[in-house]
Amino acid sequence: MKHKVAIITAASRGMGAACARELAENDYHVVLMSTTDSVLTLADELGGKGLVGNVTNSDDLQKLVDLAVESYGQVDAVINNTGHPPKGELLEITDADWHQAFDLLLMNVVRMCRLVVPLMLKNGGSIVNISSFGAEEPNLNFPTSSTIRAGLSAYVKLFADKYGKDGIRMNNLLPGFVDSYDVSDEIRSAIPLGREATVSEIAKTAAFLLSEEASYITGQNIRADGGLGRSM
Repeated sequence: MKHKVAIITAASRGMGAACARELAENDYHVVLMSTTDSVLTLADELGGKGLVGNVTNSDDLQKLVDLAVESYGQVDAVINNTGHPPKGELLEITDADWHQAFDLLLMNVVRMCRLVVPLMLKNGGSIVNISSFGAEEPNLNFPTSSTIRAGLSAYVKLFADKYGKDGIRMNNLLPGFVDSYDVSDEIRSAIPLGREATVSEIAKTAAFLLSEEASYITGQNIRADGGLGRSM
């Protein structure tokens, strides 16, 4: 059986690296990008391809997609992962920081879709955007993330309406607190499961959403937050 090809961004560590490892274990050819050259080492380890670049740079995204096509002839799956956006007091966040967050959390997906959707129109494909529980549970500790990822939730609905008939699916994965960064006892005590997620748990959920087992799931916000969210 021909291997599927997956692009993963912000893949050098944390959830992105865990997603890369999980997909490689599931027989995907992985094509990875991150801002640090450690992504090249990981790509070599997984038998894939790597590129140093930034998701906010259209030229870097083009190079990433070109690398996938030149190396493997196709793109079947994408995990749009990013770094952390600027934070601050709600009215003290500068215009520049709002624009940076917009580029990092929403336009990265829009620009990637412009590049990969034409490649997926023939055989279908699946896209997972690593979002945040803040998209549905706005939090003053993460004001730009909560605001802009709520916009990403709207985008995924529009995308599903437009490209569902072509067999191209898109979903947002909304992690809560994850073990790739420090979590306080106070936050941990507020999570019904009593702990943060492992990056492997998030990666397995992303892999499921990309897979044929999730073939009837599109346009959704899938929370993986240990029960932290309260909205219904």
